[in-house]
Amino acid sequence: MADFAAQPVLIQARYVVPVLPERKILEHHAVVIQGERIVDLLPGELARTRYPGAREVNLAHHVLIPGLINMHTHSPMTLLRGYADDLPLQQWLAEFIWPAEQRHVGPQFVADGTRLAIAEMLRAGTTCFNDNYFFPDVMAQTVSETGIRACIGLPVIELATAWAANVEECLEKGLDLLNRENRSPLVMFSLAPHAPYSVTDATLRRLSDLSAEYEAPVHLHMLETRWEVRHSLGQHGITPVQRLLNLQLLNSRLLAVHMTQISDAEIEVASEHGVHVVHCPQSNLKLASGICPVAKLQAAKVNVAIGTDGAASNNNLDLLSEAQTAALLAKGASDNPQAVDAFTALKMITINGARALNLEGQIGSIEIGKLADLAALDLQTPETQPVYNLFSQLIYAASSRQFSDVWVSGKRLLQDGRLTTIDIESVLEAAEYWRSRLSADISSPNQPQEGLAG
Repeated sequence: MADFAAQPVLIQARYVVPVLPERKILEHHAVVIQGERIVDLLPGELARTRYPGAREVNLAHHVLIPGLINMHTHSPMTLLRGYADDLPLQQWLAEFIWPAEQRHVGPQFVADGTRLAIAEMLRAGTTCFNDNYFFPDVMAQTVSETGIRACIGLPVIELATAWAANVEECLEKGLDLLNRENRSPLVMFSLAPHAPYSVTDATLRRLSDLSAEYEAPVHLHMLETRWEVRHSLGQHGITPVQRLLNLQLLNSRLLAVHMTQISDAEIEVASEHGVHVVHCPQSNLKLASGICPVAKLQAAKVNVAIGTDGAASNNNLDLLSEAQTAALLAKGASDNPQAVDAFTALKMITINGARALNLEGQIGSIEIGKLADLAALDLQTPETQPVYNLFSQLIYAASSRQFSDVWVSGKRLLQDGRLTTIDIESVLEAAEYWRSRLSADISSPNQPQEGLAG
C-alpha cells in the first residue's frame, strides 16, 4: 500500500491566492502538499513534470485560498441558534442565554454543539477557530476527533458555572489542560476571562502573570457596549482600557473582542502595546452594541481580525459573509469607500487571524513550509461569473456554499462538499434532540411559543 503521508499531492487550481505576498494572484498553479505541509507552489504543468506519480486534485474552476480563521466564537452555542433574538445584549444574556445555559450546559451539550459548529465551519471554508466556552476539555477532544484546528479558551468568570464552582476551580482546571503533555497538535489554549466587568482585579492580575509564564493569549470580550464603559467608571473610576493597562494585560498576547466603544486616544494605546482587535460586525449590529472603528484601528497599525461570535447572536458561523459585512460597514461608518477594500477583508479572515494567534509562521497564507490549511471555492456559478477582480469576487459576490474542499494539516476534511470526518446525520439528530429539550422551557417575547415548539 502506498505511503500517503509521504506521497506528494498536487492541488491544481484555476487561481491560487496565497495572501502573502500581498495582492498576488497565480493562475493555473499547483500547491504541492507532502504530509502536513506545503512543499511547493509552482505553475501546474511544471508541477506535473517535477512530481511524476503524485496524486492530483483538479480544481479547474476554483480559487484556492488559505483556510479561513474565525477569531471569536462560542461553538457550542450553535445549539442556541435563534433561541432569543432582537434583544439588547444585557437582556439577551441575563433573561435568556444565561438561564438556558444554567439549565442545560454540560459535557454532552458542549460536545454536540461543538461538532455542529465544526461541521458548519468546515463547509464554509474555516480551518481554524478561536473559542471561549465551558468544558474546554470536551471541546479540545472534539476538535481532535474532527481534525480542524482551534485555540480553545480556558473560561474564567467569578460566577459559579457548570464548568467550575469558582475562580479557583476555573484556574485549577485550566492549568491542568495547559500542562498536559499529550495535547493534540491541532489544539492550543488561551486564557479566557469573560469580560472586565465579570472578573476582579485580583483575577486579572493573576491571568496577566499566567499569560506571561505560559506565553498564552488572553481572549477577552472588551468595550462591547456603552454600558460596559459606564460600569467601569462607576465601579473602578477608570475605563476598561486604563484598568487593563494598569493590570499589565495590554500587550501583544491580548485578543480584545468587539471594541465598539474604543476612543481615538485608546486606539493609540492599543497600537503602542500591540493589542490585537477581533471585529464581530454582524453580532454587534444585531445586538445594537455599536460599530468597531476598523478604519481608524488599521490606520494606527493595529492588527484587526474577524470573528463571527456565537451562533446565538449572529446566527451563523459564515466568515465570508462576515468579511463582506466588515468591508461594507467600514466604508459606511468612515464615509470612505476605500476604508476596507476586498483584499484587506480577505487578510482579516486569514493572515491577520494567524498573527493574532502568533501562528503567522504556520498558517494564514499559502507559502512553502507552512501547514497545508487550505480552502477551495468553486467560481463556476452564475453568482461569481464573469471574473474581473478576484478579490472582489470572493468578498462581494461569493457564497460560503461554494466551498467544495478543505484541508487542515494536509488532511482533506471536506471533499467535493462532503465532510470526511463528521457524520452529518448524527450531528443533525443531536441538534434536534437539544431543540426539543430547550424548546420546552423557552419563552421569547419576539416569537410565539407554539412556533418554537412545533
